[in-house]
Amino acid sequence: MAGTREQLAPPRRTSGARPAARTARRRRGRVRLTLSIALSLLVLVTAGVGWVYLKLGGDISTFSADGISGDRPAADASKGENVLVIGSDARTGGNSALGGGDKGDIGRSDTAFLLHVYADHRNAVAVSVPRDTLVTIPPCKLPDGSWTRTRPDTMFNAAYSTGETARGNPACTQNTVEKLTGLRVDHTVVVDFKGFAALTDVVGGVKVCLPQDIYQRDLNPHRTTRGKLLFARGEQTVTGQKALDYVRLRHGIGDGSDIGRIKRQQAFVGSLMKKVKSDGLTPTKLLPLAQAATRSMTVDPGLGSADKLLSFAMSLRNIDLHNTKFVTLPWRYEGSRVAVVEPDADALWAALKEDRTLDGKDASGKKGAASTASPTAAVNSASAMPNSGDGIRVTVYNGTAVPGLAAEAARTLTQGGFTVLGTATASSQNHATTLIQYGPGETSRARTVAERFPGARLEETATAGIKAIVGQDYADHPSAAAPTGPAPTAVPSEVSHDARSAADSLCSNLSYG
Repeated sequence: MAGTREQLAPPRRTSGARPAARTARRRRGRVRLTLSIALSLLVLVTAGVGWVYLKLGGDISTFSADGISGDRPAADASKGENVLVIGSDARTGGNSALGGGDKGDIGRSDTAFLLHVYADHRNAVAVSVPRDTLVTIPPCKLPDGSWTRTRPDTMFNAAYSTGETARGNPACTQNTVEKLTGLRVDHTVVVDFKGFAALTDVVGGVKVCLPQDIYQRDLNPHRTTRGKLLFARGEQTVTGQKALDYVRLRHGIGDGSDIGRIKRQQAFVGSLMKKVKSDGLTPTKLLPLAQAATRSMTVDPGLGSADKLLSFAMSLRNIDLHNTKFVTLPWRYEGSRVAVVEPDADALWAALKEDRTLDGKDASGKKGAASTASPTAAVNSASAMPNSGDGIRVTVYNGTAVPGLAAEAARTLTQGGFTVLGTATASSQNHATTLIQYGPGETSRARTVAERFPGARLEETATAGIKAIVGQDYADHPSAAAPTGPAPTAVPSEVSHDARSAADSLCSNLSYG
């Protein structure tokens, strides 16, 4: 039996064999542990990024593209982009706590600007549209699927509420901006009170500068007492509600106009951009910013996902603050409203369409493109008119008591290549401003006619044909309608001189209007 036990016993190992095996096992264990940790981290990171993208995607609201007009400007051949940014004063979704008012109010466009990102992605210009600007609001889709009628001579901020729903309103404003500018809007972004306040919180505040102490009554003129101090004079950092109060402030500063408030809003956006860029335009910095923004943001379907939104934000990282300009649509007062000044506005839109900066530089990014405009590029509005009317048919009416004014305007138009169908006296002879009326589908030709009458208003009607009703402004300055040379390569100097850059000192031009 002993021999049998000896035969069944395992063979003896040489000295050192057992420690070597233990060492090998420990090494394999460490490798497995390292791989497990690495894989776990990879899974966590991937899951984390995935969660963030999923979270952002879940927060992003898009408006319906069904309401975007089928009669749109053609897409630009360049790689530049036009982004419409709308600040909504809607009180729904908890915004009434920040802005007051009716909780069910779907709102208007409290502020709006068209951001043109040049094709070289090193320049950008934001053009603000005053909320009281008289424009033509094109047909807008209603919740029942029907479309509204064209609404000429209507305040711009009314476009946002024309669609009657929060999801449909942005398309109405986008259609209006495309009709006003002749530019195709590539993307539209709407930010409400909550989203704006959240943005300022995430970046740690935005610097502003006040020319004077501001009190509660300055924000709300209906108060019977001055109230408490909201802002002390000078430079300071604002977040949340205070930031919102600053950009909404109107009556207690400067001339109390909406134009002055636009100047402050432009300065604020420039300061916000400066803060974001100083923190670094990296995905790590942008993710929390995007998360805060998207909670109260509505965008077009083209920006309706996290990757698209972040990709667009990253595409702006090379734009220099000095090359980021803010201007206001060329305007003048017409009573208590704001009228568009032509041909200055058209010269501005033409420059953006050609990817030319405010000072006439070529920002198309094309090889061999001229880097600067000629010394005479920054011309006044009178020299922005083309030489040929291309046979456009116009009927001219005298809207004043000045005899022979229609005939004089007709001769000038004929010399410019227009075809004048006839002249007559208007039904009213108290037109202070020349009015160009035009039928459906004649916007471009009407703009060409308006270029011959600086300051003329455009109005779409249901009747076909183009009518030029000359007003007292033409009687006072008839020579302004004479052809004066080729179109310029830069915008009118009145526009460019009023531009503000994102790099400008906060405390410059303190009254902002």
